[in-house]
Amino acid sequence: MQANLTNKAFLGSGVQCKVSRQQAPARRPMQIRAQEAAVILKTGEKNKVPVELEKGDLPLNTFNNKKPFKGKIVSVDRIVGPKATGETCHIVIETRGEIPYWEGQSYGVIPPGTKINSRGKEMPHGVRLYSIAASRYGDTFDGKTTSLCVRRAEYWDPEMNANDPAKKGICSNFLCDSKVGDEITMTGPTGKVLLLPEDPNAVIIMVATGTGIAPYRAFWRRFFLEDVPNYKFGGLAWLFMGVANSDAKLYDDELQMLVKEYPKQFRLDYALSREQKNKSGGKMYIQDKVEEYADEVFDLLDKGAVIYFCGLKGMMPGIQDMLQRVAGEKGMVWEEFLERMKKGGQWRVEVY
Repeated sequence: MQANLTNKAFLGSGVQCKVSRQQAPARRPMQIRAQEAAVILKTGEKNKVPVELEKGDLPLNTFNNKKPFKGKIVSVDRIVGPKATGETCHIVIETRGEIPYWEGQSYGVIPPGTKINSRGKEMPHGVRLYSIAASRYGDTFDGKTTSLCVRRAEYWDPEMNANDPAKKGICSNFLCDSKVGDEITMTGPTGKVLLLPEDPNAVIIMVATGTGIAPYRAFWRRFFLEDVPNYKFGGLAWLFMGVANSDAKLYDDELQMLVKEYPKQFRLDYALSREQKNKSGGKMYIQDKVEEYADEVFDLLDKGAVIYFCGLKGMMPGIQDMLQRVAGEKGMVWEEFLERMKKGGQWRVEVY
């Protein structure tokens, strides 16, 4: 599917996804990374990282479609279970440290091949944007790799009773099918909306659906797994994560370790729409889970907490309606409270 520079290509919006019948790739590499994280958390000895990546200005658009960057695939791992409502992969890319970024930014990916535009002219595929799923130091903590979290976009044709290859997501399938050593054409980095606040003691509330979790993985690795010079996270990181079922959870091994080792600084709440019920007996969506903690969330926001939203744009109307209703019940004027948060940099939204 074609996406322009203003659209994220995480999930192939507008297509119905169905789990692939193919055998799932081995998950050993991701398990190894989770085991490494476990050692860090248990010993309290965080990974030392290169101090030079803390220096300089925010990198923006270092590479573009006219002057792209060429990286190489290091690994591609399926990170969901067999009953997930689609296939999601964690993809590690070798960058040699030549396309630096900050947590919360995105990379563009240009899939190989060409397309025919509306005028009948053959031209290269456009750029698809993906939030970066690693801190600036990458999964190897040396600044030489980066990571993407990609859901394969497929269209299930009920008449064919099969996936229609003509309607599959071009870039997501290219990435999920990549092999070690394959070349990947990239642009960026881009984005300022999801950057971390300057205050290392801030309260961070993260709301995600699906692969919208990607930038938050960058956050929690910086907070808890890395020995970053002149940076020590002293605040609270609270993640609300919405997926269909338990098999669709992403990076749950890392998350459970953080819950265990940092109970006062990291909180995790899942909204599993096909397994849990909300207070009215309906499916548990992300806004329902946030509402369960509405008093605490509003109190934190009133005290300056920063709230982030990343994922499918369809989640925002339900969330905003819920927040407006709860604000009214508290005797607050939601529009005024929202405007105050926006002016103070507390309201960060990047949806697709």
